[in-house]
Amino acid sequence: YITDASERMRVLIKDLLDFSRIGNDARIEAVDCDKIVDNVLADISLAREEVNADIQRDKLPVIQGYPTELKLLFQNLLINAIKFHQPGVSPQIKITVKKAGSFWQFCISDNGIGIDKQYEKRIFDIFQRLHTRNEYAGSGIGLSHCKKIVELHNGKIWVESALGEGSSFYFLLPSTV
Repeated sequence: YITDASERMRVLIKDLLDFSRIGNDARIEAVDCDKIVDNVLADISLAREEVNADIQRDKLPVIQGYPTELKLLFQNLLINAIKFHQPGVSPQIKITVKKAGSFWQFCISDNGIGIDKQYEKRIFDIFQRLHTRNEYAGSGIGLSHCKKIVELHNGKIWVESALGEGSSFYFLLPSTV
């Protein structure tokens, strides 16, 4: 019990430090979102293979932003789409993008377990978990990372979801920061 609690505390402290460092010492530069997603998909290839996840995507734009933070944004959303899949169902994940005025509107949608409407705003708060650690691993900080990263880029993030039907995470990023 003490060993498990110590490990959870170590992960929690690391996640808090990572959260506090988002945007520190970062420089805005041209970021090819296709290359970012290629790198993320390579990093999470084992997790994808374990559940036979199929990930489809649009051609993604080059935007002005913080490359490390944008990689973390896509990584957190894709890992969640894989992690929160329905038992016995292979995850079907789509990454789409469209121009919305001076913003790019990205969407990462899945066929996972979905989120009850009452929790759609709460999930972006730090340490807000909807499931126990025994059900799904994690510290409950990933989506708050996403919110902080999107806001760092002067954007907005939200989710549309239904229990048992999957989730669509939308985020707006300006083409220039």
